[in-house]
Amino acid sequence: MILCVRFRLEPVGEVMLPQLLDLLREFTPVVEAAPPGEALADVRGALRYFGWSPAGLASVIRIRALALYGVDCVIGAGPNPMLARMAAREARPGATLVVEDPAAFLRDRPVVALDGVGRATARTLCGYGLDSVGRVADAPLAVLQRLVGAKAGRELWERARGIDRTPVVPGEVSRSLAAERSFPHDELDTGAHRRALLSLTGELGARMRAEGQICRSLTVTVRYADRSTSSRTRTLGEPTAHTAELTALAYAIHASFGLQRARVRGIALRAEGLGPAEGAAHQLTFDPADDKARRIEEVADRARAKFGPRAVLPGSLAA
Repeated sequence: MILCVRFRLEPVGEVMLPQLLDLLREFTPVVEAAPPGEALADVRGALRYFGWSPAGLASVIRIRALALYGVDCVIGAGPNPMLARMAAREARPGATLVVEDPAAFLRDRPVVALDGVGRATARTLCGYGLDSVGRVADAPLAVLQRLVGAKAGRELWERARGIDRTPVVPGEVSRSLAAERSFPHDELDTGAHRRALLSLTGELGARMRAEGQICRSLTVTVRYADRSTSSRTRTLGEPTAHTAELTALAYAIHASFGLQRARVRGIALRAEGLGPAEGAAHQLTFDPADDKARRIEEVADRARAKFGPRAVLPGSLAA
């Protein structure tokens, strides 16, 4: 049995994730981190040792996380990582959803709910009437392979039947920084999304510069009103901690989602591939605006260090 634990880190931030992973390791050594706030744990041995049910073990984990760190969590349990993640997405806050009958759990769900099925694949399948997981499961393997390819077709065929051969790989949290902004209500305005991204890039850029680090890529995660998420990652032209370059890439990633009127509950930004700033090269330009922006950024960093993080803000965030 696999548990997917989704920690609600808004009050404390991702800095608490390593301690929460250690809490899970008190029950099993097979814990896989999935930042910014998720972890997979293979608890088959723990269930046999303690004689607990998956829901009982999940309750103990939730109580300890609340008591020790003040962090609540949503937990999904299933026979494999895919089903555990899907259960965690469906579970109510502060509750556990256990998948005991994979076929019944999957059958009526839209095909896009399966891991590895993106919008393009979903459009192809829906064009042939395969719009639900149950219909995909009933389709012959050869038909799926003709539609999406031999390897992808077999993986789709297996996942529609609740089969996921992906192992839980123990590992530490990757070298990255992350931050999140939650909206007070479901936000449809893309301008509000961009202001949240501007705030996030400013925060992460300042943190990296203060620690003498640069990042190589950014990941934007959008959390919707139904608690589902979408994530995309892009690599920077050169490793940097310069807020302007981080913001430009974050805006480009956000535009690639094509959200239009999507109901967004929150946006998270992750800076990945961290490294020391002294080892990074910077491509010189003849544009005086770039040098001016970097000098202003240095002055703003000194002002924030002396007077607080809100001492200097972009005009759109100060309004």
